[in-house]
Amino acid sequence: MSDSTDLKPISVLIVCLGNICRSPMGEAVMQHIAKQNGLPVEVDSAGTGAYHIGEDPDDRTVDTCKKHGVPIDHLARAVTLSDFTEFDYILASDKQNLSNLQRKAPKNSTATVALFGSFGDGKPIADPYYGGIDGFEKSYEQCVAYSEAFFKSIYGEDAIKPSSETTSSG
Repeated sequence: MSDSTDLKPISVLIVCLGNICRSPMGEAVMQHIAKQNGLPVEVDSAGTGAYHIGEDPDDRTVDTCKKHGVPIDHLARAVTLSDFTEFDYILASDKQNLSNLQRKAPKNSTATVALFGSFGDGKPIADPYYGGIDGFEKSYEQCVAYSEAFFKSIYGEDAIKPSSETTSSG
């Protein structure tokens, strides 16, 4: 079992377009997995677009997280220039958002900016907004897999203990 006093604290910002579907789900899942495993991680989320500032996550995002026992509490916000120096990692949900982040990054950026899926199968998290609940389930499964792989890459293979709560798909 990991002793979080020996582990380096990190901060992570998960980013999608509007900050109401994929990124708040990623934030909630990553924070939940970190807490379950005693990892010293701060997680937030934001959007590259300012379409939904101040709004709650999409109901389907909330329902999917609740179904899996993952607490979610977030109000949408847009990525700011200070995020590039305040977070250690900024993880984009897809290649378009990654490109937007790379373009927006100031010269003094200290954050590692990467595709969230690069900590896994390399795939983007498809935007489930215009689809059905199945898209949200797939996004959830990707968020779990990518969060676990991210933590293993940072803290080592033994950082994550198996959990039926975060890995169940039904």
